[in-house]
Amino acid sequence: MRPLVLASSSPYRRELLERLQLRFVCQSPNIDETPRPGEDAASLVKRLAAAKASALRNQFLQHMIIGSDQVAVLDGQIIGKPGNQQAAIEQLQAARGRSLTFYTGLCLLDSASRQAQVDCVPFTVHFRELSDAQIERYVSKEKPYDCAGSFKSEGLGISLFRATEGEDATSLVGLPLIRLCDMLNQAGIAVP
Repeated sequence: MRPLVLASSSPYRRELLERLQLRFVCQSPNIDETPRPGEDAASLVKRLAAAKASALRNQFLQHMIIGSDQVAVLDGQIIGKPGNQQAAIEQLQAARGRSLTFYTGLCLLDSASRQAQVDCVPFTVHFRELSDAQIERYVSKEKPYDCAGSFKSEGLGISLFRATEGEDATSLVGLPLIRLCDMLNQAGIAVP
């Protein structure tokens, strides 16, 4: 099997990839993640996922490199990671009773041939009508400051939802494993 590299420093993506029971190493790429003028969310995350994988190509010459990027969109506007408690509370207040769509870009790059498979996997979260007290309790308990949308769906954040909609719930955490398995199998890496 060709060695795998996860082009990420995210502990969430690392934990997800570990589910596939494949050997891999992690390396953080250094890229500019600034959106281009007029770039929509799906185009942005596909471009950034490919850029993350490509950024490591010269370090890992005979590898399969996995790049991923994610943004959350509310009312057509990309929202980022909150970074602190107040911003997390404000993001959740804006989302309560509404829907937030996550776009997760995924790239599997063969560094030897430079062939890449790139895709975007959307996933929508429909929030409950949450009170300020519920939001503040949640943020205080889980501290989701490094998560787009200000929640951790793999934890207590699931209590904030009335429904979810999409083909792959792992895309919500940042690495769409169902689509990645398709890509790996197409590249000749058997999963399982």
